[in-house]
Amino acid sequence: MLRIINASELSITRSIDQGTEEQQSAVRKILQAVKEYGDEAVRTFTQKYDGVTVGEIRVTEAEYLAAKTFVSNEVQKALQEAADNIRAYHQHQARTSWFTTRESGTMLGQMIRPLHSVGLYVPGGSASYPSSVLMNAIPAQVAGVEKIVMVTPPDREGKVAPAVLVAAEIAGVTEIYKVGGAQAIGALTYGTKTIPAVDKIVGPGNIYVALAKREVFGVVSIDMIAGPSEIVVLADETASPRYIAADLLSQAEHDSLASAILITTSQKVAEEVAFEIKQQIASLPRKEIAEASLHSHGAICVVADLEEGFAVVNRLAPEHLELHVEDAFSHLGKVKNAGAVFLGPYSSEPVGDYFAGTNHVLPTNGTARFSSPLSVDDFIKKMSVISYSKADLVEHGEKIVRLAEAEGLTAHAKAIQVRLAEC
Repeated sequence: MLRIINASELSITRSIDQGTEEQQSAVRKILQAVKEYGDEAVRTFTQKYDGVTVGEIRVTEAEYLAAKTFVSNEVQKALQEAADNIRAYHQHQARTSWFTTRESGTMLGQMIRPLHSVGLYVPGGSASYPSSVLMNAIPAQVAGVEKIVMVTPPDREGKVAPAVLVAAEIAGVTEIYKVGGAQAIGALTYGTKTIPAVDKIVGPGNIYVALAKREVFGVVSIDMIAGPSEIVVLADETASPRYIAADLLSQAEHDSLASAILITTSQKVAEEVAFEIKQQIASLPRKEIAEASLHSHGAICVVADLEEGFAVVNRLAPEHLELHVEDAFSHLGKVKNAGAVFLGPYSSEPVGDYFAGTNHVLPTNGTARFSSPLSVDDFIKKMSVISYSKADLVEHGEKIVRLAEAEGLTAHAKAIQVRLAEC
């Protein structure tokens, strides 16, 4: 089921789905209609694509209260604990403004300000992803975002999954609207009578959502265009084939396009993992999806040593990297490119997905070479502050004039010269 291939053949980089011309055209038409007709267009497209006639678009307080009766106390407690962990982790990322002064009187600095409003897209309909709510909303809340607006497609009865509503309340979401697809992205970008425009849109979605986010970037900010999930496991002879197989399958069940790769220094481990996967996959409800993923995008690669293994890992730059090697922490410095690194046999990837506190919104498709996990930094902006003293302008003004003139910007130079003439 899993191919055993050479390191040179390994790749997780795939062309990002640009959508068909028909899909791109449909998204542009939806966005334009929402921009022009607001709520009317939102309702029309929700009926057309989701098969739901939505009366009250905004989720009411009564719906919040009702949701709690459908979510067990155990799940509510787990969501609260996960939220506490996520909040505690992300509080370490909080930044503060800073200023520095010189004896001459010049002051330079940087002011940190949160974004005013953020739109959170949560996939819905027949699906329920409360963990996505926590991972996207809590960093925004920690950053100090005043308004966190959530949109999510309703189910056939026009309702939002109860666990998603419970998670939203825990995470500090300020308002929720029952709308999905490209029309939701349009509403968050341009605003309607009911749904407010925001400064940034975050969260995953289908191809129409991804295309819409790409289309509106520049009018608003977006987080990323995420690709299929990925996991790379680097293992030596001390690793547990049973654990590795389970973790590879945890990603393969996501999507037929997901990538699950084992890199190991042990032929024995490679063979035993392949056997374990055949055993474990048989009982999975999403067996067909996992099989398609492993067939098309899964692989096992046996390398000469860990040095070669880390070289392959850093070339792949995977979304998730598990190190099943002896004394895993001592090897951490060898990792140059990865979205999240899981050390040792008990740090299974789902620990990060749901509960540890680290963010599960991670760079995919090899973009961990230059991108980072979603964080508090994604919900703040930085402003430079300059208070230049007279003494420093006198000392350095002519240098500024020369640089401006070198670029042919005479008015820039004169803006300094008029001051020097009076100093």
